[in-house]
Amino acid sequence: MRRVGVVGLGAISAYYLAAVEARGWDLAAVCDLRPDRLRGFAPHVGCFTDHRALLDSVELDGLIVTAPNDAHAAVCRDALRSGVPVCVEKPLAVSLDDARELVEIATRSGVPLLTSFHRRYNDNVRRLITEVTARGGAAALRVRYLERIEEHLGGDSWYLDPVRCGGGCVADNGPNAFDLVRLFLGDIDLVHAVVKEEGGTDRQAVIELESASGVPAVVELDWSHPGETKDVEVLLADGARLHADMLAGHPGFKNSLWHEYHGVLDEFETAGADPGGLAALRLVHDTYRFCQEGTR
Repeated sequence: MRRVGVVGLGAISAYYLAAVEARGWDLAAVCDLRPDRLRGFAPHVGCFTDHRALLDSVELDGLIVTAPNDAHAAVCRDALRSGVPVCVEKPLAVSLDDARELVEIATRSGVPLLTSFHRRYNDNVRRLITEVTARGGAAALRVRYLERIEEHLGGDSWYLDPVRCGGGCVADNGPNAFDLVRLFLGDIDLVHAVVKEEGGTDRQAVIELESASGVPAVVELDWSHPGETKDVEVLLADGARLHADMLAGHPGFKNSLWHEYHGVLDEFETAGADPGGLAALRLVHDTYRFCQEGTR
């Protein structure tokens, strides 16, 4: 991977751009609907307000998509059909049907598609999973992803638009939390969910899951939490409890993200048609459907 483009220059793009620079990759093009976000990139980097013009004009080895959630499907679809490998910020798409189509295109064409679940590359999480594996695996699991979302917007107000975001904390933070459960337990299914909304946006959720072998897990999500708590707790068969605080060792607001996105780009270099994005989005879909219909 050498020549890459970035579509979407919101708050999360800074972590990708830093990781691209650290690798010595060539940032060949950037794209954002807001022209003011393109300032400072020209003349050495191609600047576009339409991702299709970028794909038509610049030869790329990979495209990083950090646009708002509702734009993921269209941008990824066009890139994959152009033969350009894609790394897309979670969620893979808003619609489950769109996500299935993207995975099908990537699989059929052999073009890599990676959904970026940055928390699986967290150093404290990696140490925890190594210890849990060495001690025989988890007997139960809890993942907490708690924050006050207004403190994390960075000017990206679309997070609070349920149509653009896909819902709220379940749609946006849920995929990261679900992926962490899958990292420890493998395939999982929804058992029960409670979601609390404010103004059409889900702000809190408690989601019960179970692995194929019957190991229970709980995901707690909160967009109204004072401060920030993001951690994983594992119960072992012998009764011991192990814990990973994703923020520990990274003092300062959002500083844990810098090293995690280095891990994302490491994965992007070797990615295939990753099904992880589809699996996480299925759990988002199942959670909303359970709350609406009382069924999985």
